[in-house]
Amino acid sequence: MTVSPKIFHHPVQIYYEDTDHSGVVYHPNFLKYFERAREHVIDSDRLDKLWREKGLGFAVYKANMTFQDGVEFAEVCDIRTSFKLDGKYKTLWRQEVWRPGAKKAAVIGDIEMVCLDKEKRLQPLPEEIFSYLLKNNV
Repeated sequence: MTVSPKIFHHPVQIYYEDTDHSGVVYHPNFLKYFERAREHVIDSDRLDKLWREKGLGFAVYKANMTFQDGVEFAEVCDIRTSFKLDGKYKTLWRQEVWRPGAKKAAVIGDIEMVCLDKEKRLQPLPEEIFSYLLKNNV
C-alpha cells in the first residue's frame, strides 16, 4: 500500500494484561494499539465533536495484519502510523509496531476506515476531517 510521506509516532507500554501465558502480546491487542494511535493522529476532541454535533464516526472496514516478531511484556513500542485518503469515503492506514532497537516492524497493519452516521450508513468523509488530515499529512 502506498501511504503518506509523514509518519506519526505513538508510544505503547506493554502491560502484563496485554500478554498471553508466555509473556507475548495476545494478537488482538495490536488492533487496540492501532486504534489509539489513529485517535492521536485525528485528535480525540475532534472525533468527539464530530460525533456529538454531526452524528458521524469511523469504523474499520477491513484489517490485514502481518506478524513478523513477538512483542513482549514490559516493552515500550513505537506505533508508526501513516495514511492516505482514498476517495471521499475511505482512509487507508499503514500502522507498524516497532520494538526497541528493532531492524524491522514486529507487526504491520493495513487498516481501511470508513465514515458512518448513527444509523451505520456510509457517509462521505466530513470536510473538516478531510482538510485536517490533508493539512497534517505533509
